Amino acid sequence: NALALLYENVVSPQKHKEGPQGKVTILVDLNKHQLHILDDGKVFKTYPIAVGKPKTPSPAGEYKIVHKAINWGTGFGTRWLGLNVPWGIYGIHGTNNPGSIGRAASHGCFRMFNRDVEEIYPWVPIGTRVIITGYTPGFKGFNRPLKMNSSGQDVAVLQYRLKELGFNVDYADGRYG
Repeated sequence: NALALLYENVVSPQKHKEGPQGKVTILVDLNKHQLHILDDGKVFKTYPIAVGKPKTPSPAGEYKIVHKAINWGTGFGTRWLGLNVPWGIYGIHGTNNPGSIGRAASHGCFRMFNRDVEEIYPWVPIGTRVIITGYTPGFKGFNRPLKMNSSGQDVAVLQYRLKELGFNVDYADGRYG
């Protein structure tokens, strides 16, 4: 189909024949609906993504890839990269709904075009750091007392704010500890 060929060669960015050569980090920008692959801290490649809807927001914070799968389940496209978010199951995955890419359309996960998630899949080992920044839709503030072993988006936002103030917080992972 000529339209598909045009899309692959003109609209879609060229695929890198070789992946990142250094340490891989994933940076997700919720505001721009973009996922960046960092190679030793420098942007290697950027992809459009879908993020969570306001009623089911994506988690901001810093997590790790803890699970990888091919064809993980219906609706998740061809690849799954699971995150260690303590209050739910979230991941970076393909989609059977490519029209949702670039919008707030998911239940909190990060949807990619299948060809894009297939490209990054071999570059991302278990343990890869995933930093998710930007506006956190649905975050209403701190409306509960936070204590040891609390987890949630409110804890991650507090950790981010402490980091901004110069406190030594290694990961804004949403776990109070």
